[in-house]
Amino acid sequence: MSRMPIRMTVNGKAAELVAEPRTHLADLLRGALLLTGTHLGCEHGVCGACTVELDGIPARSCITHAGACDGAAVRSIEGFDADPVMAALREAFSAEHALQCGYCTPGMLITARDIILRLPDADEARVREELSGNLCRCTGYRGIVHAVLRVLAERRGTAP
Repeated sequence: MSRMPIRMTVNGKAAELVAEPRTHLADLLRGALLLTGTHLGCEHGVCGACTVELDGIPARSCITHAGACDGAAVRSIEGFDADPVMAALREAFSAEHALQCGYCTPGMLITARDIILRLPDADEARVREELSGNLCRCTGYRGIVHAVLRVLAERRGTAP
């Protein structure tokens, strides 16, 4: 199989890689760049564990071909260390007991951050709907939903 050059920005740093056209972004992040915070669950784009930010939009890295990311900006969970919204979410996830095994957490956090930035007035029903593409087998979602609602309320200045 022929290999192709792929140039992208990953977590704010330029990366020049070579991969087979069929290589998925998750495999490139985990294998070539050793960014193992991106988890592989279903490998069909259903569970959300592999969610990364691709040009500012959450994307399933297990079904995104790396070659399609040539010239793109990719941010994995490791790229959000200094992000204030992500910091608030991490704190809220801890406070609301939204963590158990942690396997879904990176994708869940990236999705939650998107909800907060895109839907600042979201209510519980909307948060549940938006999170429905991320599967968690441990928490029952209650803590996760409450964590997102907590950060939304803090940002609106309506937190108790």
